Amino acid sequence: MTRVWKWNRPVTVREVLEDLQQERSIAYTTVMTVLDNLHQKGWVRREAEGRAYRYEAVSTRAAYAAALMNDAWAQSDNAAAALVAFFGMMSDEQRQALTDAVRIVQGPESVEPPQAAEHARPVGPSEAAGGDNPGSAPEDAGR
Repeated sequence: MTRVWKWNRPVTVREVLEDLQQERSIAYTTVMTVLDNLHQKGWVRREAEGRAYRYEAVSTRAAYAAALMNDAWAQSDNAAAALVAFFGMMSDEQRQALTDAVRIVQGPESVEPPQAAEHARPVGPSEAAGGDNPGSAPEDAGR
């Protein structure tokens, strides 16, 4: 998929093969099989061109990553806990990207001004993760 996204246009097996061969030796049939598998899974569409096909990505790389994250999140039996754990793994740069993305999705008019948040009680990680006692830390904290 990386090569198909990189070209950002319909590509042939031969084009992908030649691109990959700049880095390593790989067989035509291997590339053909992978592209066929991606087609069967619905990740690329193909159109016949003579005796070959041209393959094109069905979605963007960002949409693919979003679908993976959504699938992973759906596997959790506690969505809040999964999000808290995920956010805890993020770098400062990733957290800033998340903040920017939320701002874009919500729009500037829906962002709560700091003054209005003065009286709101902050929600801690254990509470967001579904803890019964908001004032207590999880038992395994610090381990």
